[in-house]
Amino acid sequence: MVEWITSQGLTDYDTAVDFMEDRANAIARGDASEAIWLVEHPPLYTAGTSANPRDLTDPDRFPVYDSKRGGQYTYHGPGQRVAYVMLDVGKRGHDVRAFVQQLEDWVIATLAEFNVTGEKRDGRVGVWVVRDDKPLTLTGAKPEDKIAAIGIRLRKWVSFHGISINVEPQLDHFDGIVPCGITEHGVTSLVDLGLPVGMDDVDVALRKCFDQVFGA
Repeated sequence: MVEWITSQGLTDYDTAVDFMEDRANAIARGDASEAIWLVEHPPLYTAGTSANPRDLTDPDRFPVYDSKRGGQYTYHGPGQRVAYVMLDVGKRGHDVRAFVQQLEDWVIATLAEFNVTGEKRDGRVGVWVVRDDKPLTLTGAKPEDKIAAIGIRLRKWVSFHGISINVEPQLDHFDGIVPCGITEHGVTSLVDLGLPVGMDDVDVALRKCFDQVFGA
């Protein structure tokens, strides 16, 4: 069974990392069950293992944390649902690529609960929304905004870190970084898309769709 944990208020980032690492180690030893931990953080930037220092365009705006997860720079803050996934990938197939695809599918299924079409893009980690309500780009293509980020780390085949979905964050907080190193696309949120969705609604959808994608 997977334990679901929801923290109220804003969770300190270092505290979250310590908890995840302890739980992942306990799962690897067989001393604890798998867990999904739903949190919000105060405004901060994290640098993944592939982060380019040039993509931190406003280093003094918010605290910056070096993260051992994969990926580049990302933002976390109030109004964004972060779901930390501490799962035994070894027991779930020993396939990291397939696991990341399952995380993407989980996000896409969750967005579909609110009639939002999330999509994957080759070469761009995360989940994207095509903006039919915005003007075409200079190349004549429809613009696309990122609505969810994904970054994980494995230790002894147990995952930690996870996904983040923009519910109602302050989107200008992303301006201090080049999110995931991508300059030609923007960011959006469920509320920015015109949906009166709250964090509790997203949590219900996450849990329902997790069971659909991963099994209970």
